Amino acid sequence: MKNQPEIHELELEQALSHFRQSVHAWSEAEFSRPRTVKAEHLPSWRRAAAWALGCVLAAGSLAGGLYDRHHHQVEARLAAEQQARQQQIAAQQQQAAQVQQSDATLFAGVDRDLSRPVPSAMEPLAQLMDEDSTQ
Repeated sequence: MKNQPEIHELELEQALSHFRQSVHAWSEAEFSRPRTVKAEHLPSWRRAAAWALGCVLAAGSLAGGLYDRHHHQVEARLAAEQQARQQQIAAQQQQAAQVQQSDATLFAGVDRDLSRPVPSAMEPLAQLMDEDSTQ
C-alpha cells in the first residue's frame, strides 16, 4: 500500500512538470512571433463628428457657466434691492413713530393748556372747597 501513494505523487509531479514545460513553450512562442500593428483610421466623417461633438460639449459647458454666473448676479441684485426696501420701510416706520410721538406730546400740551380742573362757573365753589380742605 505504501507504493500506491508514492506512485500517485510521482504521476502528479510528472503531470505538473509537463504542464509547466508546455506553458513555458507556449509563452516563448507567443513572445517570439512577429507582430503587426494595425493603425485604425477613422473615416473622415467620424473624425468630423467627433470634433463637432467636442465643440458642442465645450460650448455647452461655457454657456452653462455663463448662465450660472448671470443667475448669481441677478440673485445678488434682487437681494440688495430687497434689503434696501426693508431699510426704507424701517426708516419710514421710525419716522412715523417719531411723528406720532411728537403729535402725542403736542396734543398732551394742548390738552393741559386748555383743560381746567373745574368749569369757570364753579370756580368760586372750588375755591371754597380748597379753603375748607386746608383748614
